[in-house]
Amino acid sequence: MSEKWNRRAFLRGAAATGAALTLGGVLKGSTPGDATAESTLRNSLKSEANPLRIGFIGVGLRGQGHLSLALDRKDCVVTAIADIDPDMIKRTKSLIEKKGGKPVEVYDKGENDYLNMLKKAPLDAVIIATPWEWHSKMAIASMKAGKYTGVEVCGAFSVEECWEMVHVHEETGSHLFFLENVCYRRDVMAVLNMVRQGMFGDLIHLEGGYQHDLRNVKFNAATAPHNGVEFGENAYSEAKWRTQHSVSRNGDLYPTHGVGPVANYLNINRGNRFLYLTSISSKAMGLHDYVVNHPKGGENHPNAKVEFALGDVVTTLIKTANGETVTLYHDTNLPRPYSLGFRVQGTKGIWMDVNKSLYIEGVSPKPHQWDAAEAYLTKYDHPLWKKYETQATGAGHGGMDFFLLHAFVEAAKVNEPAPIDVYDAAVWMAITPLSEQSIAAGSAPQPFPDFTRGGWMKRPVVFALGDTY
Repeated sequence: MSEKWNRRAFLRGAAATGAALTLGGVLKGSTPGDATAESTLRNSLKSEANPLRIGFIGVGLRGQGHLSLALDRKDCVVTAIADIDPDMIKRTKSLIEKKGGKPVEVYDKGENDYLNMLKKAPLDAVIIATPWEWHSKMAIASMKAGKYTGVEVCGAFSVEECWEMVHVHEETGSHLFFLENVCYRRDVMAVLNMVRQGMFGDLIHLEGGYQHDLRNVKFNAATAPHNGVEFGENAYSEAKWRTQHSVSRNGDLYPTHGVGPVANYLNINRGNRFLYLTSISSKAMGLHDYVVNHPKGGENHPNAKVEFALGDVVTTLIKTANGETVTLYHDTNLPRPYSLGFRVQGTKGIWMDVNKSLYIEGVSPKPHQWDAAEAYLTKYDHPLWKKYETQATGAGHGGMDFFLLHAFVEAAKVNEPAPIDVYDAAVWMAITPLSEQSIAAGSAPQPFPDFTRGGWMKRPVVFALGDTY
């Protein structure tokens, strides 16, 4: 038996043992020593001769990105797609043909036709990349259908939907992979390597967020993408649906790019957990100002009269069980350069993403002066990036989309628990409704549910530990 298989078997067994002890043994088919479960697992191994069959629910621009990477692999095959947008279906079929893929089954007969895909199409795994309000509903349906499920990121609409995803996973044994790509960003993983080697000492305070000027994404005309002040049915791509959330909601609507890496640094759900949060929101002026001052807008444009609920900057503070503090920012409606604003600060030093600098006491050349991070990030480059750098070249978001799709496929091929699993999804997604509740209650603290029911105390760390993903 290979060293790689030994490691996978160990992690699988450790995860299952912890879950069985703390969750009442509800993870079906994962109990160590269960001959039937092991036989099923081994028979499910996928390869070039027996490829993983993947279906895509939602083949807009994000879904097409995942699908394109899947078409580049020899160990998986795209078998079905579902979407309600004829233009996106056409684009996807053209992409498949261009890359030499086989014709796929198409499910485009209304917004619920994806259920027919889950029931009828030859599928082992499903990737969901639809508008936010569909994510949990579709992920739950996919798990109930017995598919290895990958779901794109967003915040939840309620804590209850987070619990429902957890319950369905536990009842069915179907795995959910939360597709948070920033966890695989190269500098983020290098810092993770540094954290695990103790470079920052004991962690004290961390920051992250979604700080990205999305005004030209939230407003664009269907006939002139990214050049307008329209949203809703008259708009293109994400502006058809995303902007409405800024009209109706006030909270951290997109927390996972910032909190994902932070959670991995802090071993959240694996020896640590989030206890409570408090959120505060600024006034909302940015989107109105954009419409009024845009060449295609103006004070008399109908969208200039829209009242936006979402504060331009939403700030959330989180306290952990182990005593660390976390600050998250949501800032998408104002002019600004892009930055996720990561900060990792401990008893021995600090890394700041925004100025690409760090300081390690006793290591940095000059006391109390920033040191350029580049040399450290190169020295502590994560082994997975060193191994797969060539394959990741050209993939979306600086290569990290390769690692995300690669991890999904590799885990699905052997039906392993995902390195970013349903419990991570539940906690990270819950930040949105909890932040909305906190803001509505005058920034009152809101407790995090323990979706692991105490399992966080024993669940092992698994993210980016191996030589495969």
